[in-house]
Amino acid sequence: MDLLLTAIVVLVAVEHLWFLVLEMFLWARPLGLETFRNTPEFARQSATLAANQGLYNGFLAAGLLWGAFHPTAATGRQLELFFLGCVVAAGVFGAMTFSRRIFFLQALPALVGLGLAALA
Repeated sequence: MDLLLTAIVVLVAVEHLWFLVLEMFLWARPLGLETFRNTPEFARQSATLAANQGLYNGFLAAGLLWGAFHPTAATGRQLELFFLGCVVAAGVFGAMTFSRRIFFLQALPALVGLGLAALA
């Protein structure tokens, strides 16, 4: 169970590292425009906000990886729970305010991780 939980936590972290790349570096490029369904004009106007959002996704990824690889298992688990909870909150908020698919891409994997942690 611990190995599966670690795999989910790392998956969620990698996902958020990808969000960082999309929002900080690819926002106004074709892949970023397509992913977020933005126009080039809107992407140029909102690039600073997107980069800020990307940075926060990097913080979530860092916290999840910190928890997954912390040398003290109990401390690592607490970190994982905290950062998975943050991801769930962000995913639910994004789903309510922007797009329902954010729930499935962001919140649901984190909820699976929380469920696995509860079973462990």
